[in-house]
Amino acid sequence: MKKIFFLLISGLTFSVSHSQEVSDAMRYAQDNLTGTARFRAMSGAFGAVGGDLSSMSVNPAGSAIFSNNQVGITLSNQNIKNNSNYFETPSSDKDNSFILNQAGGVFVFHDRNPNNNWKKIAIGATYENTNNFNNNLFSVGTNPTNSIDKYFLSYANGIELGNIKNIPYEDQLYNQQQARFGYYGFVINPLAENDKNTQYTSNVPTGGNYYQENRIYEKGYNSKLSFNIATSYKDRIYFGANLNVHVTDYRRSSSFYERNDNPLQATATISDLEFNNELYTYGNGFSFQLGAIAKVTESFRLGLAYESNTWYELYDELSQSLYTTTQAANQPENYANVNPNIVNVYEPYRLQTPGKVTFSAAYVFGKSGLISIDYAIKDYSNTKYKPTNDVGFRKLNSDMSNQLTTNGELRVGAEYKISRLSLRGGYRFEGSPYKNGTTIGDLNSYSGGFGYNFGGTKVDLAYSYLERKSSQGFFATGLTDPANITSKLNNVSLTVLFEL
Repeated sequence: MKKIFFLLISGLTFSVSHSQEVSDAMRYAQDNLTGTARFRAMSGAFGAVGGDLSSMSVNPAGSAIFSNNQVGITLSNQNIKNNSNYFETPSSDKDNSFILNQAGGVFVFHDRNPNNNWKKIAIGATYENTNNFNNNLFSVGTNPTNSIDKYFLSYANGIELGNIKNIPYEDQLYNQQQARFGYYGFVINPLAENDKNTQYTSNVPTGGNYYQENRIYEKGYNSKLSFNIATSYKDRIYFGANLNVHVTDYRRSSSFYERNDNPLQATATISDLEFNNELYTYGNGFSFQLGAIAKVTESFRLGLAYESNTWYELYDELSQSLYTTTQAANQPENYANVNPNIVNVYEPYRLQTPGKVTFSAAYVFGKSGLISIDYAIKDYSNTKYKPTNDVGFRKLNSDMSNQLTTNGELRVGAEYKISRLSLRGGYRFEGSPYKNGTTIGDLNSYSGGFGYNFGGTKVDLAYSYLERKSSQGFFATGLTDPANITSKLNNVSLTVLFEL
């Protein structure tokens, strides 16, 4: 049975949680294009268009474009395939999921007084699954030089052996726990067998050519519940605001395996091992949005929107286990099972993801169709873990400030109407949030779809394709050799809308 405990840390000397990484922050800082099928078919270029339930997620003034009340629901099927290349060895894995992508409604209240310039008020509420975390990734290859021993050595060196052996696992800090796994799994050895020893050596045989596998299974979601209000002035200028509540639930299971066939020695050395990590992160956040749309002419519109930082409060739970095989020359194999059967439940921490500014323009060809373009700017280097005076977070925030950069996102969409049938298409490009341009690369996406208006009911269908490359190390410290990943995502969305 698993024992749950709280890792309480006094003062501000150490991080209040386990060892967070830049990639953990990026999981919540990056946007994922979701929403109604019409919205997705036009690649989300709705900042100056409005009149769509998901347009409010770009520019909250968009709800004031509605003429009638509307409610709708969107279902999506998402398929993601990850092709990995690790030291010239290709591999792949994929995941398919079916989700409730979007649901919501807008209610429009008209002012019929001809002397009042404020013509209407729109009130809306929407739910969106802003990020579907379901994903599988498998990487395999033979590393010519580096073993996982470097991971455990990076944590162990500097820690007294007595703290590794004599402090119960449930009372140890995260770095002490990692050193404990390495020590009791016989991956590392102390230079001296006394409690004051702080230096360690590897028990992995030299010679390189370490066969390594890394499996990652991810599940969960990041959702947003938005409350919207908007109004129009003389039906020429539209203003709106959103209050957003974010909820996240993320599970990540990873299993690393390493084997080597190097010659056995007189003393026992590691021949293979398996290191497992189970992470569960959950919490909630808050953000707000402000926006405006102006009809420059009856056909030409401009939009401007601001999305604030999102302030999260997050909780982490982590369990780990290590299984190793050691063997000496002319001796049988020995097995070590280092599994505390304990879930670390950490103190909550805060994460601030960056805000965004979106500039938009659209040209409406009467009732025949439209073309629109959005350009958004986000400074990822402003991502911060809090409290910022925490020693661990201060270093991590400095890393993010140095590694991350400001990027731009371009969205272009078009729609052409043939009587009750609407044909749609779009393109989306997003630059890398990293200065090196490779840890997470540029994003390219293409989309298309159609819709049919039955009168009081509308049905829309959309298909979108996304491709992005990344370079991911198995661990943030020690063994950091990256696998090159190409992710390809296919999404089909169906929306049913009702005008009330």
